[in-house]
Amino acid sequence: MGNLYYYGIDSLYLYLVVPAIIIAVILQVRVKSTFAKFSARHCHMSGADAALKVLAANGVTGVRIERVSGSLTDHYDPRTNVIRLSDSVYDAYNISAVGVAAHEAGHAVQYAKGYTPIKLRAVILPVCNLGSQLSLPLLIIGLIFNFYFLVKLGVIFFCGALVFQLVTLPVEFNASRRAVETLRNESMVSAEEIASVKKVLSAAAMTYVAAVFVSLMQLIRLIAISNRRR
Repeated sequence: MGNLYYYGIDSLYLYLVVPAIIIAVILQVRVKSTFAKFSARHCHMSGADAALKVLAANGVTGVRIERVSGSLTDHYDPRTNVIRLSDSVYDAYNISAVGVAAHEAGHAVQYAKGYTPIKLRAVILPVCNLGSQLSLPLLIIGLIFNFYFLVKLGVIFFCGALVFQLVTLPVEFNASRRAVETLRNESMVSAEEIASVKKVLSAAAMTYVAAVFVSLMQLIRLIAISNRRR
């Protein structure tokens, strides 16, 4: 394991990755605090109601809405065509619940309308998942046993995971835009409530940006290590 320290992994991690992780943690805390803040602001409809209305307004049918346990575990499953809303969103009558539910409905609308980035993400998902699982083991084995080709392969696989995160960015921002536009155009909530919904969704979206930043710093670190190793 001495080789790992010789090639500067600790210093690169300290100066590149750790600051990015700190930023990501701060943004995660901001999401939770923003969600809690606007969960205290009452709205005339529940999260489930908002999801149903966004779907109907966009002419999307056949999507089920189900409750899922946990907090902020909300997601749309394209395999079963189901929007799953967490306990804190499903039947909650507040701004945060409406924003999150409308966002997930936005993903269902993306699939129904054939939004290109989300179709691309679905295609590359299996390959990128495999790459993310194999990248670090390959890098570690390559560094320990001085197999440069394994180090290089690990870096390439890690790039695949980063590509997936990059493709995810427009998908998430577009889902939020669809949610906000539908809520506004259909007069489902007031102008003041729209502004609050934007704050909730913006805080959530920045966590995806932070995840890309962390991965990018990690990639720079891995490339530097592989070049030194070479």
